Amino acid sequence: MDIGFIGLGQMGSAIAHNLVKAGHSVAVWNRSPEKTKALVEAGARKAETPAEAAGGKVVVTMLAHDAAVERVVFGEDGVLASPARPIHVSMSTIGIGLAERLTMAHAGAGGGFVSAPVFGRPNAAEAGKLFVVAAGAAEALAVCAPLFAAVGQRTFTVGEDPKAANVIKLCGNYMIMAAIESLAEAMTLAAKNGVDKASLLEVLTSTLFSAPVFKTYGEILVHEQFKPAGFAAPLGLKDMNLVDAAALNAKASMPVLAVLRSQLVTAIARHGEEVDWSAIAKVVDENSGV
Repeated sequence: MDIGFIGLGQMGSAIAHNLVKAGHSVAVWNRSPEKTKALVEAGARKAETPAEAAGGKVVVTMLAHDAAVERVVFGEDGVLASPARPIHVSMSTIGIGLAERLTMAHAGAGGGFVSAPVFGRPNAAEAGKLFVVAAGAAEALAVCAPLFAAVGQRTFTVGEDPKAANVIKLCGNYMIMAAIESLAEAMTLAAKNGVDKASLLEVLTSTLFSAPVFKTYGEILVHEQFKPAGFAAPLGLKDMNLVDAAALNAKASMPVLAVLRSQLVTAIARHGEEVDWSAIAKVVDENSGV
């Protein structure tokens, strides 16, 4: 299939590589052109503009935030300027309002829009083991199915309204952050009482808390592997702000969210923007004198 791919950060590069390996014809574009080099060497072709990248059947965006998505879609030489009218697949974590705006804009232009955010860190993206949460028109989802199969271990189809996938992604990221915070607090309590964090983690993840989120982040917390970031703290804060906007709009009570946002702000202020979002565990330790 002829695919455009826009956004070649850690996740985007890995996903695009897997599409190339699966035999798709992939045109890549990135704001920093040097990031296209490895993909071109792997068999992709470089597009000069987002509109050129959107010249095929499908164009995928995997970008850091709403503003970046808006620029490549609505800007001059953006996706909507392409005469091909492709299906736009947004794999980014974006706000619900933007998902609604994109749905309307693509429908009005004669194209299609699918929201397909993913769960999984960069190593899962490299291995083609992401979980894809997809929503959109049935015909568009059928076209995209081979793409999702090339990058993920399972695709969850959650309806015809694209924003449903974005709601689920925001809920999931909120729960990941809440899990990290609770695990960090438990580890700090254990440490202050002379119990090794690794011993606590082994007991918890071998009994009631065997979910991947506790195992994955538990190891990161035990070994304090906060750099290099698999998911940088500013992106985590961006996501929690999107959750907050969704909660305010829906009038949903989420008191734990305020704690998570505060912890992320503190982690960034103390340790810089290069740390992983799980570095909120350092804040818990520091505030407890560990």
